[in-house]
Amino acid sequence: MALKGPITTPIGKGFRSVNVALRHELGLYACLRPCKTYQGVRSRYDNVDLVIVRENTEDLYAGIEYEAGTPEAEAVIAELNSLQSKQIAAGSGISVKSISRAGSERIMRFAFEYAREHGRKRVSCVTKANIMKFTDGLFLDVFREVAKEFPEIEPWENLVDATCMGLVQRPEEFDVLVLPNLYGDILSDLTAGLVGGLGVAPGANIGPGVAVFEATHGSAPKYKGQNRVNPTAMILSGKLMLDYLGERAAAQRLEDAVAAVISAGERVTYDMKPSRDDPTAVGTSEYADAIIEQMEAAL
Repeated sequence: MALKGPITTPIGKGFRSVNVALRHELGLYACLRPCKTYQGVRSRYDNVDLVIVRENTEDLYAGIEYEAGTPEAEAVIAELNSLQSKQIAAGSGISVKSISRAGSERIMRFAFEYAREHGRKRVSCVTKANIMKFTDGLFLDVFREVAKEFPEIEPWENLVDATCMGLVQRPEEFDVLVLPNLYGDILSDLTAGLVGGLGVAPGANIGPGVAVFEATHGSAPKYKGQNRVNPTAMILSGKLMLDYLGERAAAQRLEDAVAAVISAGERVTYDMKPSRDDPTAVGTSEYADAIIEQMEAAL
């Protein structure tokens, strides 16, 4: 598949996110998911502004699995049992967690370079390296090595369970978080919940010379054609695309317009009203029109 440049994936195509096969095909190794509070979006928190950088191609999501009871699974179990004293029970399903030095290094460099380019002050490496010493431990070792090349960026080392608690208690302390695939998927939904939900959570999948931009949420076919759904996550994914293309001023104008319309609270979709039954709520198109008008007024 020879694709160049950014790709946007519209709402309603029926997939949760860019799948693993496509990530590998296009080399989309970095999943970028910013989470930021906007005045007017219902949330329990203020001043959250963090970015999840998720490794996109390795870990348990690489798809190396053996179904319980199959000859392949039993062969893998027999081979592993012959190599170690700790035995795997017959009839087990097997998933392989693979983390490479090369894959870890490129996602670390992406996270630190993103932090440098966007004026971020801290990068947190989130693992369970105290338990999974040879996979998460490798991820953490590479983080320590790469961090030395970015002395102006403060490196933090966080265990994933403690990070979940810390995000709920004091999310304003976090800046850029770099994580293996599985943890990155889980924590990006958690952090979206901190700022109002998946409806305001944009996303990007980035590789060398190609990028795909999509809302973090999946599709909602039952709302198709009803002019009702909140498009903020998709619009902010467009902001990420502009940023990726080097159109920083345009990206900022778009985000500023979104923030202004949400803050005003008048021409917003039903889910951003104090009551979801508010008759003053507008549709998807009317909300988008309000953002366009705000951008035109700013110019």
